[in-house]
Amino acid sequence: MSGNPADLTLSAAAALLGAGRISSAELVAACLDRIERQQPLLNTFLTVDAEGARAAAAASDRRRARGEVRGPLDGIPVAHKDLFDRAGRVTTAGSILLNDRVAERTATVLARLDAAGAVETGTLGASEFAAGATGHNRHRGDCRNPWDPGRIPGGSSGASAAAVAARQVFASLGTDTGGSVRMPAHFCGTVGLRPTQGRVSRHGIFPRSWSMDTAGPLARTAEDAALLLQAVAGPDPADPTAEAVPVPDYRAALGNPVDGLRIGVPTHYFLDEVDSGIRALLDAALDAFAGLGVTVAPVDVPDPSVPFRLAVIVLKAEAAAVHEHWMRNRPDDYDHGIREGMETGMSIPAVDYLRALRERGPALERWLAGPLSQADALFAPVVDDPTPTLAESAVAGAGGAARVMARFGRCTRPFSFLGLPALSVPCGFQPGGLPAGFQLIGKPFAEATLLRLGHAYQQATGWHEQAPALAAGDAAATDEARPR
Repeated sequence: MSGNPADLTLSAAAALLGAGRISSAELVAACLDRIERQQPLLNTFLTVDAEGARAAAAASDRRRARGEVRGPLDGIPVAHKDLFDRAGRVTTAGSILLNDRVAERTATVLARLDAAGAVETGTLGASEFAAGATGHNRHRGDCRNPWDPGRIPGGSSGASAAAVAARQVFASLGTDTGGSVRMPAHFCGTVGLRPTQGRVSRHGIFPRSWSMDTAGPLARTAEDAALLLQAVAGPDPADPTAEAVPVPDYRAALGNPVDGLRIGVPTHYFLDEVDSGIRALLDAALDAFAGLGVTVAPVDVPDPSVPFRLAVIVLKAEAAAVHEHWMRNRPDDYDHGIREGMETGMSIPAVDYLRALRERGPALERWLAGPLSQADALFAPVVDDPTPTLAESAVAGAGGAARVMARFGRCTRPFSFLGLPALSVPCGFQPGGLPAGFQLIGKPFAEATLLRLGHAYQQATGWHEQAPALAAGDAAATDEARPR
């Protein structure tokens, strides 16, 4: 093949591996080279395991030579957020409080990717304790957006999205509590999927909010995300919250036509305050769906500010329960903004928390009986404001920092609280050249429908084929992209 192998999509790389036109060793070499070139600028990786990746690639190539291929992920370089345990390795969750925490077990999702033959290249950075929406981390350094290193990549899975967007790896895993997969996907121009609560095991993942956390894939395309979800979804004896709901063939479902499917566009809240540049991209995306034969129609929705408000209560209270010991004994080891959020959670009355939990079921029923009975998927922005700079969003900064932070999660947290699946798909570029995306929200365990719609949209458009200048991997592009 011509060009850099790291520029392939996961699905294309898997096809070339299957045809014997490339080796896993070549894919890993291309990714490691790009990581080495870009790491000083983007700060995506916490640790790089070059030796382990090369060994895993060699093992994959030997299996393939014997005809013992484990599936489409066999030999594919990936990396994951610093929240997933691997036995014998330190998992810090982005905090100095856990610098010496050596995992005794391997997270179920990582074990399943190992079984599928995926090649782990290292550990990606994370916002401290998965509690930031920007990519800032005082202890590890800020992660940067590959499209403009002076801008945020989002959080808390910002490095997971940035690494995929910069073509350092073919896919990654992140976690989404209030939008931490979908927002980075929006900011970095990748696909990001928050699965239904209970679709993916959380065993071995450092918690933020036990009732809202879930792991999800970030990838260049909906097809690539489907392959990753296929490998990690399903029940797990080690996690009683992972539900025994049959896992469909997500990739096969992508081939089903989308004409006749219905997309509902909420009549209020989500589009009320959206930036005009982003709104134009969203309108164009809806036109594209209509051109595919999808029925696009307005739908009334229950007040989204209610699940948003309840999500804040639940998330902060549950996070405070995780951190109570450290907050009492080592409060100065937290970034001050993270600490303030934990302090807020510790002050939430138990009656408010329990009331919020009791309201979850009835709230979900209202959405299922209302808009999700009229549509196969709902359509909404992921973030409704332009992408801020690192300086604008710095918690320690002045001026607009509080305003910027307050708006993050406005469009994502309601669906996190409800436990619904949501898929972020890139749909173009804001004025100034930063990516933007939309999200599709589905019924419980309807990930296949969301991926099918996302795949059809990507087949009809080319936004996912665009790459940031520094992804070329040459020194000139990297120097040009470096913030000044």
